[in-house]
Order: sequence, then structure tokens, then C-alpha cells
Amino acid sequence: MTKQLLHNIIINFLAFVWLVNGLICKVLNIVPRHEQIVAKFMGESIARPVTLMLGLAEIAMAIWILSRNKPRLNAITQMTIVLTMNILEYFYASEYLLWGKLNAVFAVLFLCLVYYNEFILRKELNSNY
Repeated sequence: MTKQLLHNIIINFLAFVWLVNGLICKVLNIVPRHEQIVAKFMGESIARPVTLMLGLAEIAMAIWILSRNKPRLNAITQMTIVLTMNILEYFYASEYLLWGKLNAVFAVLFLCLVYYNEFILRKELNSNY
């Protein structure tokens, strides 16, 4: 597999993760625990609208990833959001997470993938031109 192909696969995978979490889990509310997490922080009365806004923002992130516009800023934004969200959930809402506190492992793996794709793999691709 070429490095360019791997880079493209990772980009599509990252966008897919954001799209699924935004559209399926939050906008369509197929996974209600996302709204429960928001309710824990923001309160029941505004949990649905906030969850919907978060879902739309995640869909926008997927579109941004696929656009390949400002990829470094995009990667830093993804890492910041995932890290912040997972730290908060780890300490304050772990009972709602699919794998409890073990979710942190998946978050770190996701962060590593984003970092590798943008700051290692893309750098290698750019140095070949």
C-alpha cells in the first residue's frame, strides 16, 4: 500500500467517524447516551438542542476533513476537541460511556491516528515532492 493511499484511507475513516457520531448518534439520536452525557453537563432542559448542535458541528468537521482545507488546523482542532471531551467524560460522565473509563484508550488511539496522519504521514508525502 502506498503512503498516499494510506493517507486517503485515514482521511476518509476520520471523516466517517465524525459523520457517524454527529449524524447517527446525535442528530438522529439513535444512541441516546450522547444526550444523557450532555444533560449531565448542561441540564435536561437544553440537552436535546445542545446535542443537536454538537451533532451538526461533528458533521461540519467531517466535511472539513474531506475538504482538506487547512489540514494542520483541522488536525489540531480534532485533537483538542477529542481530548477535552474525553477528559470531561472520563471524570464526570464515565457511567454513560460505551466502555466506561476504557473509552479513554480509544480516544488516545484516535488522537494518535489524527497526529500520525497529519504530522508524520503527510509530512513524508510532502517531502517526496
